[in-house]
Amino acid sequence: MKQLLIATLLALTASAWAQAPANVDVKDAWLRATVAQQKSTGAFMQLTAKADTRLVEVKSPIAGVVELHEMAMDKDVMKMRAVKAGLALPAGKQVELKPGGYHVMMMDLKGPVKAGDVVPVTLVFEGKDGQRETLVVNATARPLGNAAAAAPAAAGDDHSQHKH
Repeated sequence: MKQLLIATLLALTASAWAQAPANVDVKDAWLRATVAQQKSTGAFMQLTAKADTRLVEVKSPIAGVVELHEMAMDKDVMKMRAVKAGLALPAGKQVELKPGGYHVMMMDLKGPVKAGDVVPVTLVFEGKDGQRETLVVNATARPLGNAAAAAPAAAGDDHSQHKH
């Protein structure tokens, strides 16, 4: 009887969770494949929130450290920094994580990432009410020579010397 009750509660919880619409739509999640000895890579995607939300945390089992970063030009100097306060996702507006701008930085990689690998990336969002929502997306690794992956920030994307 106890097992039946537990199984029923688990089924109802899973059913309710599966039916709950995600507040954030994620499209075209991808990351750069790596070369031998490379210890970092970037992940990119488009995010559209239904309500004002913030991306507050990112995780992936392939890296020891995963952070949301911003890359920007300051005069003639490319600067990168971790975004500690999270990234605002205004309701209905697409926010793109892309080379040369905001992106997910994966450091201390546990192994190489080959073109075609599918990597789980866990995104944690926080609404205005403080409620958090976790969404796992699968990002596909693209080869370094791929035109879509080659972008203005290509030279600055290797953060193997980047320490936090």
